[in-house]
Amino acid sequence: MLTDMSTSRPGTPDTTATATAPAPAASVRRTHDDAPDTAALFARMAELQDSPERDAVRDELVTAWLPMAHRIAGRFRDRGEAVEDLRQVAALGLVKAIDRFDPSRGAFESYAVPTITGEVKRHFRDRMWALRVPRRVQELRNRVRVARRDLTQNPGSPEPSVADIAAHTGLTEEEVAAGMEALESFSTLSLDAELSSGDDGYSLADTLGATDTSYDVVVDREAAKEGLRRLPERERAILYMRFFEDMTQSRIADKLGISQMHVSRLISRSCARVRDEVLGQRPGGRNAL
Repeated sequence: MLTDMSTSRPGTPDTTATATAPAPAASVRRTHDDAPDTAALFARMAELQDSPERDAVRDELVTAWLPMAHRIAGRFRDRGEAVEDLRQVAALGLVKAIDRFDPSRGAFESYAVPTITGEVKRHFRDRMWALRVPRRVQELRNRVRVARRDLTQNPGSPEPSVADIAAHTGLTEEEVAAGMEALESFSTLSLDAELSSGDDGYSLADTLGATDTSYDVVVDREAAKEGLRRLPERERAILYMRFFEDMTQSRIADKLGISQMHVSRLISRSCARVRDEVLGQRPGGRNAL
């Protein structure tokens, strides 16, 4: 036996009709709660010249649309930049959008969203690179990054090769290689970063080479050998005693039975002769032909 449960008592309103009735058009919710109706404010600001009143209307528009700017900034979180900094950049984009918007061209939201988004993207492009790279390489990086994401979006997909990415993007393998190198250029590692966690830990700076001045000494010594061989035996002996045995000019003079002044002149003359021969053999030397 079936029972009609929709029957109501006399005088009692029928609630089933109201439950299924469509909501009035005025109660339909907007796409986003942060898209206020500010058409009247924009029309008013367009009529005003530069004045405190216009600035007040502009500030009111910024306050009204600021939640939307913050929402757009939130799309770029977890990319290495603080959310507060992203919100400031998005707010700057909002101000630019308000200043440039023409109310006669349609809704403000359709103009503001790409303007604010572009401002945030420019912030990442121009300010977030630790190593400055050309714009073309930045674009290659973005294309390679998107291609790698597309090629590995299916579970179990292998890491795409350079050739796979080139075929997917239409780039050459050289361009793909440049883009992949740029993927590692977005951030840098501090020279003080520890590369080893053990007791003998060392930093990145410890692994960097430095100029060894000993190489210059080796080059000069090899260049002077031939000139020293051509010196008279006595002058070679004087230079040896002076620079290798560290003997004073007085001791050398006593050993050879000559004056100290003579020893000094021989040392100066021998050194000048060897130096002139070395410089004459080098490109650009004063005695070079």
